[in-house]
Amino acid sequence: MTGSQGRVALVTGASQGIGRACALALASAGAQVALAARNTEKLTAVQAEIVAAGGAASVFALDIASEDSIQACAKAVLAQYGKVEILVNNAGITRDGLMLRMKRADWDAVLSTNLTGAFLLTQALLPAMLKARWGRIVNLTSVVGETGQAGQANYAASKAGLIGLTKSMARELASRSITVNAVAPGYIETPMTEVLNEQQRAAMLTQVPLGRAGSPEEVAQAVAFLASEQAGYITGHVLDVNGGMYMG
Repeated sequence: MTGSQGRVALVTGASQGIGRACALALASAGAQVALAARNTEKLTAVQAEIVAAGGAASVFALDIASEDSIQACAKAVLAQYGKVEILVNNAGITRDGLMLRMKRADWDAVLSTNLTGAFLLTQALLPAMLKARWGRIVNLTSVVGETGQAGQANYAASKAGLIGLTKSMARELASRSITVNAVAPGYIETPMTEVLNEQQRAAMLTQVPLGRAGSPEEVAQAVAFLASEQAGYITGHVLDVNGGMYMG
């Protein structure tokens, strides 16, 4: 078996940006993809793209900030497919602001969504993976989880937390042939970075040795590799896709 042929994959935040690209890449590699996000209308459009290309996908509503929604989504996916072998924890939000003035609600929202949500969804799907004795978990972290970022204490903390979670799970699950890795994107052209003005973009690019922003597809290819059969001897790793912005 090559790629992810015949596997069942769940991608969170699959309605746009990196999540959408990951879903398309996994479908192209042969996986059946469960698409999860709050915006089911956008998910239906991604599903149509996958089906038009000869792939298979289904749509599931998911608010990763809600434990009830997480449990309901996991239950629905398992009811339809009977298993989830590849999990891509991609859904995330930002609530930027200087730490001195950061509201507790903005701290809690980002940590709850980006870190706790990934933990709870993984936990809900783990019994099925353990039973199958095979799995691939890929967590989308960020370059700022490795370097820190002024004005993003909550976001950087949540993404650094995901790295710690990745490594801890990798140690716990290795004996069952379940690998757990993270992909850390740098400056990628996504809806999340569209809010930057030209001055901010130019400043960002000065930190990137390759001198350009990355694409969601470039991140998705890294995710698809870590989710594949061929990546079976890689676990607990953080794969940087950042144009050289940070070299750890």
